[in-house]
Amino acid sequence: MPKATETVLEIDLGALEHNYRFLRSRLNPETKFLGVVKAFAYGSDADRVALTLQTLGIDYFAVAYVKEGVALRNAGITRPILVLHPQPCNFGELIKHCLEPSLYSPRILKTFLAVAVESAQNSYPVHLKFNTGLNRLGFWENDIDFIAEQLKGRKEIRVKSIFSHLAASEDLAEREFTLGQIASFKKIAEEIELKLDQKPFRHILNTSGILNYVEAQYDMVRSGIGLYGFGNNPKIDAHLRPMATLKTVISQIHRLEPGESVGYNRGYTSVGYRTTATLPLGHADGIGRQYGNGNTYVTVNGKKALIIGNVCMDMIMIDVTEIDCNEGDEVIIFGSDPTASYFASTAHTISYELLTGISQRVKRIFIDR
Repeated sequence: MPKATETVLEIDLGALEHNYRFLRSRLNPETKFLGVVKAFAYGSDADRVALTLQTLGIDYFAVAYVKEGVALRNAGITRPILVLHPQPCNFGELIKHCLEPSLYSPRILKTFLAVAVESAQNSYPVHLKFNTGLNRLGFWENDIDFIAEQLKGRKEIRVKSIFSHLAASEDLAEREFTLGQIASFKKIAEEIELKLDQKPFRHILNTSGILNYVEAQYDMVRSGIGLYGFGNNPKIDAHLRPMATLKTVISQIHRLEPGESVGYNRGYTSVGYRTTATLPLGHADGIGRQYGNGNTYVTVNGKKALIIGNVCMDMIMIDVTEIDCNEGDEVIIFGSDPTASYFASTAHTISYELLTGISQRVKRIFIDR
């Protein structure tokens, strides 16, 4: 791997392929695979990630918002794209770019149907999301009659799939709750197929669902964080490869005498003779103040260096007293050590938040497969 000369997010497309193939290997050959590439592909680069997965033969993509789907179309993505949380003001743009909406409430269904009628659509593909316990988005089971009534005799839209979202599939202590969600979804799917006289395909499993409840894979599964190298379980993480490595360099080294302080509000005071290094990234790049004041470490020349003082907008200071290093040396913020999961845990958060929070001003570089 090339040494960093500035702050970069290194994206390993070979790791992406490895993770995709590992997750695929757990499924039946005929099961479709949807890659979740919302939020800039979990903070990496949605265009390059999606193009790589498309080359590998992935069946579907999902984004949160219409704008993200339009960007993928403009980048050359031809696979179906499910928009998980579309807003009515964007329905025209959604149709223009052949994106497929998740319809999750009576209001959204009626509004999209009106737009489809107005634009003279014929069998436009839509997906119905049902709430089985996450209580975030989704129709309720008692909405089925309403849905059937709205769609009766309509040719403008076609229900391509029905789906739901597991709330705690990574937590085996919640197994009973998760099995209840799966059972509810099965019942809903059977009811709506009878009411619609159609057979949409089904999907409910997310990454942890694939790993823990593969018997409920139905016709398609959805994976986001697993593609990027995290399985919400140390045993599974051992089989995955983190795709993103955040690197930077040492800008300047300082020698502190006892009692000298570092950074804003004198967040760190030296208790002896110490050596610090200043790095060119900060909370504007996605490394928040919660990581400062000795809460976590970065890696310099293979050794751990604590982040000290308060994280600044564009700079972080680290303690390199016991490390042989020089200005210009490379620093690993997260990657293989520390991992994004560990780094995030020191601030009582999760890898998802850390990864998606890396600023777009950080340069992305790609390691090809």
